[in-house]
Amino acid sequence: MLNFKPITIQDKEAITAYTRSGKYLNCDFAFSNMCSWRFLYHSEFAVDEDFLFIRFYIKHYRVYMCPIGNGDARQAFNKIEEDAASNDYQLRIFGVTPSGKEMLETLFPGKFTFTANRNFFDYIYLREELSALKGKKFQPKRNHINKFKKNYAYTYQTITPDMIPACLQLEQQWIKANQTGKDADSLNYENRSMVFALNHFDALDLTGGAIFVENEMVAFTYGSPINHYTFGTHVEKADILFEGIFSVINQEFASHLPEQYRYINREEDLGQPGLRQSKLSWQPAILLEKNMAVETRRAASHSS
Repeated sequence: MLNFKPITIQDKEAITAYTRSGKYLNCDFAFSNMCSWRFLYHSEFAVDEDFLFIRFYIKHYRVYMCPIGNGDARQAFNKIEEDAASNDYQLRIFGVTPSGKEMLETLFPGKFTFTANRNFFDYIYLREELSALKGKKFQPKRNHINKFKKNYAYTYQTITPDMIPACLQLEQQWIKANQTGKDADSLNYENRSMVFALNHFDALDLTGGAIFVENEMVAFTYGSPINHYTFGTHVEKADILFEGIFSVINQEFASHLPEQYRYINREEDLGQPGLRQSKLSWQPAILLEKNMAVETRRAASHSS
């Protein structure tokens, strides 16, 4: 049986030894996401026979990610099936991409049903495009940036530990300006995750950048590697009173990332119309479909 344990910062090397060399582009495989959101999803991991296994909980469901590793993939999936069955759970695998779906259908024909939720598709961009903003399709972004530069003298700085208090202060301002009754829980969850990440910035291997106008931080962003060629942008916050600020922080951050990263994953839109429109406007190279694969051959008491 797999021996799962809660994910902690101390497990970074054990987990990233598999994810960084992996082929998955999902934002869910960024270690900093796993760790900073563990309070909500009770995320756990196990390593067995050169495979990494991740499981977590959504409401009363136990959910798994696709195993990452080298060796017998069929055996690896059988192990998470056994783990689910040991507690009478129906096997559910989250974040199954089209290639993962093809693999599961090949290994286990007819065993899973697949459901895609557009709200959880990942927006993946070419780093070079976000940095250069060349061509007609990026003209609106260049216009926003040029207008900002005309109105404000600004500096871009890489986030260092002494900037964390300013980031937290700007986050609190952002919450006050944007919170409504309907989204209070989601914003509070995001804030809790962000406070944890910012307070463990170096330990989580985070990279960030900030925009300053007259020595005041007006925007910040940060993220971490998903694999060797994909970087995940996890958070982007800005004072919306500065028109064009989001275009500036996005372009500056992409420009300062190492060239080893071909892709930037800017995560999901969670079904928010404004966020979806914004993320589409940056011209994603890949809109990564993610499915929930649910085992169909075994009824289980937890599978309501």
